[in-house]
Amino acid sequence: MDVIIAPTKLHGTITPPPSKSQAHRLIIAAALSGGESVISNVAFSQDITATLNAMEQLGARWEQLTENSIRVCGIGGGAPVLGADGLPHIDCGESGSTLRFLIPIALAVAGGGVFTGRGRLMERPQKPYFDLFDEKGIAYTLENGVLTVKGTLISGTYALPGNVSSQFFTGLLYALSLLEGDSVIQATTTLESRSYIDMTIDALRSSGVAVTDVAGDYPGFAVRGGQSYTASHRAVEADWSQAGFYYAALGVGNDIVIEGMNTASTQGDKKIVPYHVEMLLKSGEVELDVSDCPDLVPPLAVQAALRGQGNVTRIVNAARLRIKESDRLTSVTAVLNALGAEIEELEDGLVIHGKDKLTGGIAVDPYNDHRIAMMAAVAATCCRQPVTVRDAQCVKKSYPDFWEDYEALGGIIRREETV
Repeated sequence: MDVIIAPTKLHGTITPPPSKSQAHRLIIAAALSGGESVISNVAFSQDITATLNAMEQLGARWEQLTENSIRVCGIGGGAPVLGADGLPHIDCGESGSTLRFLIPIALAVAGGGVFTGRGRLMERPQKPYFDLFDEKGIAYTLENGVLTVKGTLISGTYALPGNVSSQFFTGLLYALSLLEGDSVIQATTTLESRSYIDMTIDALRSSGVAVTDVAGDYPGFAVRGGQSYTASHRAVEADWSQAGFYYAALGVGNDIVIEGMNTASTQGDKKIVPYHVEMLLKSGEVELDVSDCPDLVPPLAVQAALRGQGNVTRIVNAARLRIKESDRLTSVTAVLNALGAEIEELEDGLVIHGKDKLTGGIAVDPYNDHRIAMMAAVAATCCRQPVTVRDAQCVKKSYPDFWEDYEALGGIIRREETV
């Protein structure tokens, strides 16, 4: 589906959708328990559906109670669904969280698993796990987009560079608590994306699983073995990552009121607020460090592109964006420059020269990346001519109702089905 967007300002009140990052974590914790949990305010995006189905393969069950709530019956009441090779087969869709969280969990619960995915998912690097598996004697193969891991996950020390995705830390935190014996996950360099690990620890603690910090030159996490997950009832918070697009829209002149956000959240992407304010109030050069909030780069780039002539924004420490659904440093640059922005792509960041208005008048390819499509939609509100977003259904990965919400705010769009 293509969406043709008229350059119209948005206005009204919006509550962003539920946090995908928190929902993944609460669902997995509930599925690892021996009881029944109820999770409310769930958005059934493609990524969340992938995690729900993956936990079913490991022996959990779930049912939808209302439009946005589910009951999860933990694996204490079930057994993994095994293929002819004796391993569960888990389709992760395009969800990097599902894949990286579930790899060590599957080892702990079922002795391994066979993982598949779509898009760029199976091309995204898993070397931090592979290095640990070589050290721990766990077998793995990655052939033709199919990853097979098999072996016994044992307690002990697991060392990871701090600048890899926090998803590797999260997967191990879930899995190691299920093993006999205590374990430590040790960062060997400065830890980035700590806020995402804090979200994981919050989900674990709400399910009765204790994790403690380990002092040292770099952060570490002590995980006591033999712990049991307990069922709990939780509501998913509104998503600060998606709120970023509405703050960007506000920052470029749209009349939007953003409601329903938890300002005390452990979500690192609440950093959007101070960054949004800094770009609004400060003239000249601004530097934004996104090492702890890389998903904010697309909305930050929109606001930066429209800060006005003479204002420059430098986005730094963003190298991990190259291994997202698209290479986001390249896709952000290509799409916004096509609309009339002036952005220079660097190895690990962007230099954005502000303008007063964008041109539009073309069709852009979001690279099958949900956040790039939403970025283009925000940018379209400040274009002189209409903007067409190709393959606009890619927003379903994280925000299935995005286009409906965009229209509810006064956005004028026309949908065209494509073959």
